[in-house]
Amino acid sequence: MTDLSGFRKEYIGNVLLESQMESNPMLQFEQWMEDAIRFGMPEPNAMILATSTPEGKPSARCVLLKESNERGFVFFTNYRSRKGMELNANPFAALVFDWHEMERQIRIEGRVEKLSNEESDLYFHSRPVSSQIGTWTSPQSQIIEDRETLDNSFREYEKKLMNNLPIPRPSHWGGFIVIPQLIEFWQGRPNRLHDRIAYYRNKEIWQMNRLAP
Repeated sequence: MTDLSGFRKEYIGNVLLESQMESNPMLQFEQWMEDAIRFGMPEPNAMILATSTPEGKPSARCVLLKESNERGFVFFTNYRSRKGMELNANPFAALVFDWHEMERQIRIEGRVEKLSNEESDLYFHSRPVSSQIGTWTSPQSQIIEDRETLDNSFREYEKKLMNNLPIPRPSHWGGFIVIPQLIEFWQGRPNRLHDRIAYYRNKEIWQMNRLAP
């Protein structure tokens, strides 16, 4: 068994003060995202998405943020996938951005809604054609026999769909938006006394609080 007890990093990040934070956490998120892009973080829009069944059985995976706006955080997926079905049955989710090289994390909790067909269509047709075909190809989260099954399915859909441009968006694929109720900004600090600034939404009002590390 691998002993990991000795792995320890001392964080030296800058202090995070309430007086330096935006009153609107969505603006603060945009600032930190821009910082991550300038820093050169690989895929800074990669985020952990946690969902659960109505009975509380959780699951988590990495997805890509495709838009953030005043309303929330947008991503796209197969509605028949495990996450899609869990969100349909229990429309609440948590997100985590881990920018470890910057000693920063962002944690988000909120209610989830489907995007409109028009919004999903717009993004779907902005994707590379090969990705559009892949959306039709994969029965996401279902057991398949082998890799060859997937490759053969792609080739079949490629022949069929390339003669039907523009490729239509399958009805089982589209966007979700996470409407946040909590957004927490974490900054690594020495002695494990990290800075944690959390925003809680009460209707349309955001309240900022400092949390103990």
